[in-house]
Amino acid sequence: MKYDKTIHHRRSIRLKGYDYSQAGAYFVTICTWQREHLFGEVINGEISLSHYGEIVQLKWHNLLKHHHYLQLDELIIMPNHLHGIIVFTDDFCSQKGHGLPEIIRGFKTFSARQINKLRHLKGVSVWQRGYYEHIIRNEESLIAIRKYIINNPLAWEKDELHPHNPCKWDGKINLQMNYKI
Repeated sequence: MKYDKTIHHRRSIRLKGYDYSQAGAYFVTICTWQREHLFGEVINGEISLSHYGEIVQLKWHNLLKHHHYLQLDELIIMPNHLHGIIVFTDDFCSQKGHGLPEIIRGFKTFSARQINKLRHLKGVSVWQRGYYEHIIRNEESLIAIRKYIINNPLAWEKDELHPHNPCKWDGKINLQMNYKI
């Protein structure tokens, strides 16, 4: 089918006009392709990572080796997604580093490449296209998001991304599901 901009367009979930390469904190959610359970399983409210999940964790922490202006805050790797907080420090402005989209793209590329090498697959999607992000604007929001991330395995059965949850995920994280912000 020939490209038709009225049919083949994706609405951006990014905040229009916002500079994603400025200092600040971002809450990021990245899902696996077709929500496939690759990264482990939740047992008694705790995540037990698979080897693929361990690769994701290693690649996430390796972001600091390549982007010295970052700080990594809370992270949880779930069976079919991850939630993390990435902080761009003030040093970022002076170093002219990569913005959030480039960092996430690199993370997804390098983690998928290593996972697919172990799966003896080439060019198979590990991650869904895109990712969800939320700009963390204040301390109160940061605290609520940290709680959400830390307690995510405890709420797995009710999670919007759980495969047996009857509701469809709309691409937004419901922080008010368990916590008031």
